[in-house]
Amino acid sequence: MKPITFAVLFASLLGSLLSAQSETPATFTSTNDGFDYTRRDVLIPMRDGVKLHAVILVQKGASHAPILLTRTPYNATELTSHAQSSHLGPILWGYDNATEVVVEGGYIRVIEDIRGRYGSEGDYVMNRPLQGPLNPTKVDHATDTYDTIDWLVKNIPETNGKVGILGISYDGFLPLMALVNPHPALKVSVPMNPMVDGWMGDDWFHNGAFRQQNMPYIYEQEATRNNEAKWWTSHFDDYDMFMQAGSAGELGRRRGLDQVGFWRKILEHPSYDSWWREQAMDRVLAAQPLKVPVMLVHSLWDQEDIYGAIAVYKAIKPKDINNDKVFLVMGPWHHGQEIDDGSSLGAIKFDSDTGLYFRREILRPFLDHYLKDDAPASNVPPVSAFETGTNKWRRLQAWPLATARPTPIYFSSGLKLSMATPSGGTSFDEYISDPSRPVPFRARPIQPVGYDHGLTWPQWLVDDQREASGRPDVVAFTSDVLTAPVKISGQPMANLIASTSGTDSDWVVKLIDVYPDEVAGQSNMGGYQLAVSMDVFRGRYRESLETPKPIEAGKPLPYRFALPTANHVFLPGHRIMVQVQSSWFPLYDRNPQTFVPNIFWAKPADYQKAVQRIFHAPGQTSFIELPLVTMP
Repeated sequence: MKPITFAVLFASLLGSLLSAQSETPATFTSTNDGFDYTRRDVLIPMRDGVKLHAVILVQKGASHAPILLTRTPYNATELTSHAQSSHLGPILWGYDNATEVVVEGGYIRVIEDIRGRYGSEGDYVMNRPLQGPLNPTKVDHATDTYDTIDWLVKNIPETNGKVGILGISYDGFLPLMALVNPHPALKVSVPMNPMVDGWMGDDWFHNGAFRQQNMPYIYEQEATRNNEAKWWTSHFDDYDMFMQAGSAGELGRRRGLDQVGFWRKILEHPSYDSWWREQAMDRVLAAQPLKVPVMLVHSLWDQEDIYGAIAVYKAIKPKDINNDKVFLVMGPWHHGQEIDDGSSLGAIKFDSDTGLYFRREILRPFLDHYLKDDAPASNVPPVSAFETGTNKWRRLQAWPLATARPTPIYFSSGLKLSMATPSGGTSFDEYISDPSRPVPFRARPIQPVGYDHGLTWPQWLVDDQREASGRPDVVAFTSDVLTAPVKISGQPMANLIASTSGTDSDWVVKLIDVYPDEVAGQSNMGGYQLAVSMDVFRGRYRESLETPKPIEAGKPLPYRFALPTANHVFLPGHRIMVQVQSSWFPLYDRNPQTFVPNIFWAKPADYQKAVQRIFHAPGQTSFIELPLVTMP
């Protein structure tokens, strides 16, 4: 055996040491070879010293380019990294980017984490209100937007100094905030599907009924800065999960949600008190001067924020004296679908890609007009409204149409729906509402809220309603087959005369387009019941939205509330239907039907069956007030 020399041993040990050293460099610099954009991660100082993280994307060769800004709680890095690509389009394709507009328009794209989220410093507050009674600090989203824009125009050498702000949902709420004391460089704002009033009809409540399926959002959004704490499922069917817990308050307690500040505020403010009113953005902007052109984008089947855009339009349009500063777009979309394929929604087809039309024919010319130095004059009308049923875009000068006339369509004996006032027959129809068997808001098993992994949450507003119409705890009034088109443009108004044997009650009203029994070329649409406009009202707020009161048992009482905006034509051969029910579960929490001070803490014994009656006798007539437009 040959002896091992010192030299051999040393060489062996040296080789081992060298091989054990890290092969990863202390600092790696990407060459970004072939990239058509440059990416800059920056920290932007605010007036209180807090720094906000932003991603700036500048197309190669850009010069005198305008800036499109989005401020977000949803991770600026992620929203600018949808793909690992050297091209700008793929990294932007997804939420929250109108990609064709940015890339084809040569815009500088900036996305910023709002304070307290992801890469930004500071404290997070859900929909942080303006400075004042609800916000004792010296900063809010208006000041943060001002400071951000001020920094951007001074520190991006490729810009022409003009900024537009846009975004969807929460990202759409923030362009509304930017309108308060706006920076001079802010030339246009495009709030899309914005969160505006969380109690009246956006994310948290609808007319007092709590949207409990949004509890996971509250949990994940506020429990940690980076959404690291995840809500968990306990049942395949959300219906079972919420039923097992009993009340929304109890489910929150079991999940530890009471550690989260916004949840505690919801529990403290179940009614429409000053806490909700003072932060509602339609009210806020109604008190502000109109300085910046605004395009409000509304989805006719927005399953999350169907209230906000129209409410803001109503609030600020009266300030638009020359009809050239406040614009409205209404498309046949779910929440945020305007930046995606808009050819269809669920089973409903629109004969064209309405999303692409919006981006190229409306949004791009509108932004170019205000933000580019050499852009041609905009041909965008004050109102661009897609008319469902006929599937046509309408260019309008105002909304609602001046020709729309409030016209009742009455509930009648025999479950009939007619323009004629009821004159006889039975005086009411009734059903039993049982909280132990609430009406599902869509076919079971019910999926959680979500957009990915096969979840169909964005489609529920266009689900076929015929399953509900066949339930014994739902009443459905139906018209004769139409021989001429019936067009509605505006907000239908529910006018119920109803009684309950309990002391509290929810009323769900659904205005529905019933397709012909068979549809040529689309067999799946035969008899389809398409909801055109529907919403819920919590009966305890019949007299006052702020002060709930028990309902007098057994007494017919009037309930009047607005349904979401529609722009629809019921075609010949179709029928009009109205469904009424008293639960919409688990989207909304169950009404115990026994008056309790706070439904979040209703006990099992509070949940009682009730006999519900819908009246349609002379002098006690229930109807839907349609915004009817005479067809040429």
